[in-house]
Amino acid sequence: MEGPRGESVVEPGDAGKRLDVFMSSRTGLSRNRAQRLIASGAVLLDGEPARKNLVLAEGRKVSWEIPPVEPEEVTPQDIPLDVVYEDASVAVIDKPAGMVMYPGPGHPSDTMLNALLARYPEIEGVGGKGRPGIFHRLDRNTSGLVAVARTEEAYQSMVRMMKRREVERRYLALVSGDIPAEQGTIDAPMGRSDRSRKKMAVRQYGGREAVSRFRVRERFKQGYNLVEVTLETGRTHQIRVHFSYMGYPVAGDPEYFRGRGRRELGLDRQFLHAFHLAFPHPISGDEMTFNSELPEDLVDVLDRLRSGV
Repeated sequence: MEGPRGESVVEPGDAGKRLDVFMSSRTGLSRNRAQRLIASGAVLLDGEPARKNLVLAEGRKVSWEIPPVEPEEVTPQDIPLDVVYEDASVAVIDKPAGMVMYPGPGHPSDTMLNALLARYPEIEGVGGKGRPGIFHRLDRNTSGLVAVARTEEAYQSMVRMMKRREVERRYLALVSGDIPAEQGTIDAPMGRSDRSRKKMAVRQYGGREAVSRFRVRERFKQGYNLVEVTLETGRTHQIRVHFSYMGYPVAGDPEYFRGRGRRELGLDRQFLHAFHLAFPHPISGDEMTFNSELPEDLVDVLDRLRSGV
């Protein structure tokens, strides 16, 4: 299975940096892993294998492929799941805020993947090692609908549909600030942030295509807008980054909102919910549509805003 690929043109601000430092900032890898990646020949400079201590010049093109990390074995855990739909090929789960999708640093267990393996043991190995059956994801503190493939045939079909943009994903987000337009499109490429390798950022040079369409559903006098967002692409943190970049950060977002921060409006997570998911069935081709109601904590926020509290 291929790992993530990417490329980036060296901007003026990156000229003079060592290649391993540049790779760490672009990919989120540690310096040591970036060095190992370069040494393995997986990083190219203008199409040729590069050296880790190479000093970069403006305008040169760096490209890479990151091999997938072989994960430790994931233990099935009998954790309750809100299953919206299931058949022999696919399942749709309504994920609560706070649930991590799969094990990683800081959360080795109690994830959705642990729960999925207990309920659907046949997904082990589907799609290769690492994230069995999972072909799209939600952030830990984003709630809503996630589809999971239960067979290899269904997984490959869903991956193809994602690439062809045949999977419709809509979100509800409460954003800070009064958006002047009733609807619009944010077309701003994204990549790793130079300031923090754990965060994403809009990158006009070297970023990957990222497109979000939105329409304003409701405006509040306290300076918030409820927006419905449709993803054309699925970059990490895409909605949160796009609206922060436009000056309308998602309410309660602890990473991309520099204003009132995490506890605004009583929120202890970002106001972001994946409420609509639609796609052709990966085997039969039948159209499938699912919707999820806003969780109680987000409904409470809207009720307070409507009442003027």
